[in-house]
Amino acid sequence: MKRSATSSDPARAPWPLPEPTLAYFPNARFATPGRDLGAGTPADRPGGSVVVDSADHGHVPVLLQRCVDLLAPALTRRAADGSGAVLVDATLGAGGHAERFLGDFPGLRLIGLDRDPNALAGATQRLAPFADRITLVRTRYDGLADALAEAGCATTASVDGVLFDLGVSSMQLDQRERGFSYAQDAPLDMRMDPEAPLTAAEILNTYDRAALTDILRRFGEEKFAHRIAGLVVERREREPLTTTGELVEIIYKAVPAPARRTGGHPAKRTFQALRIAVNAELDSLSAALPAALSALRPGGRIVVMAYQSLEDRIVKTTFAAATASRTPAGLPVELPGHEPEFIAITRGAERAGADEIERNPRSAPVRLRAVQRAELGNPGRGGDN
Repeated sequence: MKRSATSSDPARAPWPLPEPTLAYFPNARFATPGRDLGAGTPADRPGGSVVVDSADHGHVPVLLQRCVDLLAPALTRRAADGSGAVLVDATLGAGGHAERFLGDFPGLRLIGLDRDPNALAGATQRLAPFADRITLVRTRYDGLADALAEAGCATTASVDGVLFDLGVSSMQLDQRERGFSYAQDAPLDMRMDPEAPLTAAEILNTYDRAALTDILRRFGEEKFAHRIAGLVVERREREPLTTTGELVEIIYKAVPAPARRTGGHPAKRTFQALRIAVNAELDSLSAALPAALSALRPGGRIVVMAYQSLEDRIVKTTFAAATASRTPAGLPVELPGHEPEFIAITRGAERAGADEIERNPRSAPVRLRAVQRAELGNPGRGGDN
């Protein structure tokens, strides 16, 4: 039976979608999306919301204690207060993780990266009590090597920890005008860096059907990509697409009714795909991880939190290569000097526990992986985790 939208609904979409669209997209009425648009999070549940303490600046850091536990052994090898250690927060965002590390380790130096000037401004204010120990750099995380140089560090073997918290941040999702959310009508933007040249609107209005289909399939794993792309092309021949509401309406027409009723919000895969394409997220990650691994000192650690399968696949593949022996296959013994350069300190991907998901539903899709650079004279020793 079709769900109907009535005048008694407590919260309505802030844009004039037709009633049939609201019938199949009831969650469009609710404005709090998950951390990643490819994940089943509060936006996929009617009335879903996240309650946060104002002290968290509207953002609850994901797996915060686990990140501290994993990185602490690397940050305290010289001194218990982190003196002499350098941590790179490659996805600074609202600064929640950074604030905890700086507070727990009063001798720690932190280098924070973010491409979003709004995020940097907010983080600068939040981290003001630690101003003498932080260097914040506006860059994508694949600019990590240049950021280290700007901060006065070598690009190799110069830092003790690196943290990546991937995906779009809660702060960006909650800023309606950024256009990341399918739950609110907004311009088709989706840029993490508001000064970057490419927007979602440009992709939708200028790429041909084959290119659009490829983006939706590769980055969103959308099985109705060809149909959605076709309707986008038909629509823009009449007038350009300008808002997220218009895109949601097209997706409603393209996705068959049975598929619309299962698997979460039907627009989530398309929005994820466009966001990844606009921000070159997977290419950036593929370049950033090797740079981060190279930057670690012996005994240094890297922690990466991914929120959708495409990101996690890149992390898993990169870490598998880093922790593999360099001895040629078939030899019966490990050749000296060919031992793995890194040691896994998590077993596969770790997930948020039920308690954390209850407190912070945006942590539900997270996959955390961590590795440590082997210490000289101690190959294969990963230390306490």
